[in-house]
Amino acid sequence: MKLLEGNTTIITGASRGIGSGIARVFAQHGSNIAFTFNSSSGPAKLLENELKEYGVKVKSYQSDASKFDSAQKLISNVIEDFGQINTLVNNAGITKDNLLMRMAEEDFDRVIEVNLKSVFNMTKAVQRTMLKQRSGSIINMSSVVGVKGNAGQTNYAASKAGIIGFSKSVALELGSRNIRCNVIAPGFIETEMTAKLDPTTVEQWRKGIPLKRGGTPDDIANTCVFLASDLSSYVTGQTIHVDGGMLT
Repeated sequence: MKLLEGNTTIITGASRGIGSGIARVFAQHGSNIAFTFNSSSGPAKLLENELKEYGVKVKSYQSDASKFDSAQKLISNVIEDFGQINTLVNNAGITKDNLLMRMAEEDFDRVIEVNLKSVFNMTKAVQRTMLKQRSGSIINMSSVVGVKGNAGQTNYAASKAGIIGFSKSVALELGSRNIRCNVIAPGFIETEMTAKLDPTTVEQWRKGIPLKRGGTPDDIANTCVFLASDLSSYVTGQTIHVDGGMLT
């Protein structure tokens, strides 16, 4: 059963990791895909070709969601190319970890700009289209770190906590127009980035998780499908923890 047949979804930062996993699962469920990349043009083209095999319309866009004008231009281009936008997945994000006493101001500012300001930029840009449609689902990617904090990640934690407050406010503002806004807070998700970590450290992390494994991009993607589809038509303003029980 294809839950997103004929829909159009924008996914930011989808050329790799969790973003590419979301794009694949959405395409499998019949959604047309517009996704962004910042600098990874090679992986973006490979993903674009792969997704087209599912029989959906796909286009990648080089765009920096942290820049207000770039977000506005992106939405205009997607509307021109696809005609509608049903779901926005704000997935783009970076880390610049360090203890607060050693953290440079520019590292704090950049993480806030990419992780949090991008959510404002993209949501504001897509809002007019969704208001005209009187429908839409906005899915914002936070983190368990945004809920509980983490030493050495004050910038990242602040950005991801900010996403939660922002999303709750958007849900209150736009709910009367049938536009929903929800948050996913992933835990330890295993991607090509985590594959480079020390295996012993990774195994220790797995042991500390109640489900005794790291999550996969598909675990996040399946939750996104739920939030994008009519299965969640009465769900808005919520933060769903996809973390194997880490914060239980």
